[in-house]
Amino acid sequence: MLRNLLQNTNKFGSNNIKIKRYLANNSNVTKRICIVGAGPAGFYAAQNILKQMQDVKVDVIDKLPVPFGLVRFGVAPDHPEVKNVINTFTKTAGNERFSFYGNVALGKDVSLKDLRERYHIILLTYGADQDRRLGIENESQANVLSARNFVAWYNGLPGAENLNPDLSGKTVTIVGQGNVAVDVARMVLSPIDELKKTDITSYALDYLANSKVEQVYLVGRRGPLQVAFTIKELREMLRLPNVTTHWRPEDFQGISDVVDKLARPRKRLTELMLKSLSEQKPKIETKKQFLPIFLRSPKQLKDQNLLFTINEMQQDKAVATTLEESLPADLVLRSIGYKSSCADNELCFDTKAGLVPNIHGRVLKDVNDKTSVVQGLYTAGWLGTGPTGVILTTMNVAFSVAKSICDDIQAKKINMEESKAGLDDILKDKPYVTWQGWEKIDAEEIKRGDLVGKPREKIVKIEEMLKVAGV
Repeated sequence: MLRNLLQNTNKFGSNNIKIKRYLANNSNVTKRICIVGAGPAGFYAAQNILKQMQDVKVDVIDKLPVPFGLVRFGVAPDHPEVKNVINTFTKTAGNERFSFYGNVALGKDVSLKDLRERYHIILLTYGADQDRRLGIENESQANVLSARNFVAWYNGLPGAENLNPDLSGKTVTIVGQGNVAVDVARMVLSPIDELKKTDITSYALDYLANSKVEQVYLVGRRGPLQVAFTIKELREMLRLPNVTTHWRPEDFQGISDVVDKLARPRKRLTELMLKSLSEQKPKIETKKQFLPIFLRSPKQLKDQNLLFTINEMQQDKAVATTLEESLPADLVLRSIGYKSSCADNELCFDTKAGLVPNIHGRVLKDVNDKTSVVQGLYTAGWLGTGPTGVILTTMNVAFSVAKSICDDIQAKKINMEESKAGLDDILKDKPYVTWQGWEKIDAEEIKRGDLVGKPREKIVKIEEMLKVAGV
């Protein structure tokens, strides 16, 4: 009876959480799984586990009061279609065997030991929260920022609202040629009237509206055949109104000779670059310019100029020459990859690779031992694979790790006999956000967005999130 009431009415308000817990604790649930990280990897894994096993309860914790991780704080505001996966995640959260605990940080509020005592299985999916540095002289200058932090700034990640990037100069030089780098370039060069229709933060919108940036360089250490951005991202850049994309013809010498030998996705991307090159006019006619440059490695930053070593390709490797080139760089954004951090000292962590070493998601006992795994401890997403691929890639990996978990349970490789208590006891004095609390935050953000003609106006202060959530 209670199950039917929960599925068919929204009149219970905050009592929904009590009903869900009653159902979970008074049904056939015998196995408890905790997922650390409420981003795509965590939700996709939860979806698959709940579907495959009917006697499992899944609790998801996240250090932020709000769910969705990279989808909320990493996807560009002008890509709302990518955020539609939130609908799938919300459906998963509606399962009576699912619970969300926001504002709960591993290594701070709970330890890995705490979780292992209270759950049969732990799945770590807390992502990659650090960026790789260039390793050049004067990298700590005020005009050098992380592209990851820049994205977090315009997407409203708590703590990033005070980044205050200096957009008063004419040039931005982005080091890196992945999708994040192109996203940042597009956000800087996009018409402000288009950005007003997105869920970009209001403070970022104000900054971009007053931006003096006219030229954005996108610099990579290898050639056109090795770019990491996708054809979709490039098409969007090429279509930006009142922005000229200008390629250097010398970067494409010999490229047309090998196009037919490329795999289809790379071939299509290369053909689009060659087509754009062939159609570009000798003279740039627009004020705003997107300037991709290849075969350059950053060497030294001095004031508002970035010195690069000129490379040449030898097979698939970029090899430095004795030649150099200096580019103007009023603002430098590094975008050369992410890495994860070790959230708990008891966790086996590869500091060099910046990830949790694992075999098909099963966490290793030791970095140097590739055969022995920790029973009941798993990882997925960028924490386990490194920062590679798109959300679809993350989904496939999460499904695979979820299958490993289910297989291990069915094969009785994990002791599931002992009763486990979950988190309620350890969090009794901690202000955490339930799924119902998130729904209040969600409704408030949409309400605020309606007032200014946007899909939502994100709340960026954790204290305010907790207040809205009723914590």
